Amino acid sequence: MDTILSVDAIVTDIAWFLVVGLAVVGLLLGGFKLGQRVRAKEPPPPAADEQPHLPNGGAVYEVREERDPVEIPEGGLRPHEMQGYGNFGSTTSSHPEDVRKERESGFKRPEGPGPHPQPGAPPDAGRGAHA
Repeated sequence: MDTILSVDAIVTDIAWFLVVGLAVVGLLLGGFKLGQRVRAKEPPPPAADEQPHLPNGGAVYEVREERDPVEIPEGGLRPHEMQGYGNFGSTTSSHPEDVRKERESGFKRPEGPGPHPQPGAPPDAGRGAHA
């Protein structure tokens, strides 16, 4: 009698897995069918002649310009004190080449001892990738 009860419990467990599996499959199929109905109601994609075209002047290119610096108060600014969108209303520099040279002349190679040598490295390993 114990074997009948154990077989009956196994069959019941298998039946529950089957019922849950069929429910999941049914939900997935219903979701696909709903997606088909929604997609059928959408307008078709635009034809080639309905696509956007370039303006008469051609493509719009990025403009690179140097801006005059704006002084910021010692204590900084809070967001509500900024003008515009954080732009401060700066103007285009009247001498962009000089401004660019001054900004780029500040680059210097780091001096002093390099990073700590790796264990097992030769004594004259140098600065590695930063040499």
